[in-house]
Amino acid sequence: MRFFQNTRVALAVLFVTSFLSLSAAEPALELQGTDGQMHTPLVAGDKKAVVLFFVSPFCSTTRPFMKEINAIAADYADRAAVSLIHSDSEITVEVALQHADMNEVKAPVLVDKDQKLAKLVKATITPEAVVLSPTGEVLYQGRINDLYLGPTKRQRAATTKDLRHALDAILAGNPVPQPQMEAQGCKIGGLK
Repeated sequence: MRFFQNTRVALAVLFVTSFLSLSAAEPALELQGTDGQMHTPLVAGDKKAVVLFFVSPFCSTTRPFMKEINAIAADYADRAAVSLIHSDSEITVEVALQHADMNEVKAPVLVDKDQKLAKLVKATITPEAVVLSPTGEVLYQGRINDLYLGPTKRQRAATTKDLRHALDAILAGNPVPQPQMEAQGCKIGGLK
């Protein structure tokens, strides 16, 4: 009886070890950038976090956030790997590039037309921010700030900077007080 128990334990350990080595051997998700290069948006490199901004030129709610998105990208660039992600199924690299140029985006702008990244991190709205640890754990997901309190309820100015507060906590090594805040905007086009 003890032989069978030990054998089951050994097989379970072998299975888990094989699964982990397969997962580690999988190539990192790559997306086409507007710069013509392939990028790995989930790789933090030497940074303490990955920040993904899901945006869309087809969503009028995205436009008012672009200045703050650019400011966050600049303010945290030394400590966080920041990318803007276009996951609308109708997006092209050319349209994403035009959107980036019009909004003077300096961070990498990536096209996720097949929506692999959006599905992986469960992003559904534009604009929406997702912050991950270097190991891929979602630490914050949701709104950038409270400029919009509902789909059509826009304030004159944001009063709460949810994403900045989350990033400050993460970079200080603290848990995020509110790791999820509902984003307001447009559904990512074609997402199933």
